Amino acid sequence: MKKQESEVRNIFFKFRINDSELKLLKKLQQQSTERSVSNYVRKVALQKPVIVKYRNQTADDFLTEMVQLKKELNAIGNNFNQTVHKLHILDKIPEFRTWLKFYQGLHQTVVAKVDEINVKVNKLYEQWSQK
Repeated sequence: MKKQESEVRNIFFKFRINDSELKLLKKLQQQSTERSVSNYVRKVALQKPVIVKYRNQTADDFLTEMVQLKKELNAIGNNFNQTVHKLHILDKIPEFRTWLKFYQGLHQTVVAKVDEINVKVNKLYEQWSQK
């Protein structure tokens, strides 16, 4: 698809800046949604709106903690699964049978809650990471 003549940028415009100004322009461009410094400068020069990315440090910290919590919950669930599996091997001793029956119900509850927390953490992560 061909661009209309008015949309084609065929004029090359130069201007001089120093290193600190270039660093500032690059920093501002990186904080925006513009992919290049030239696009950023063009929009600013023509007084067109520039969309600035906003990073909420509190949200970032929250997401980091949620990811860590998710890892810990998965580790707890894995440890619990391993324990119950070992108890199944030892079910010949009567004391272990009663303990095993009790903890099988608890195991199902723990696994269900860990799965529920994982789903909620994933939803929160997706919502917060889009902002």
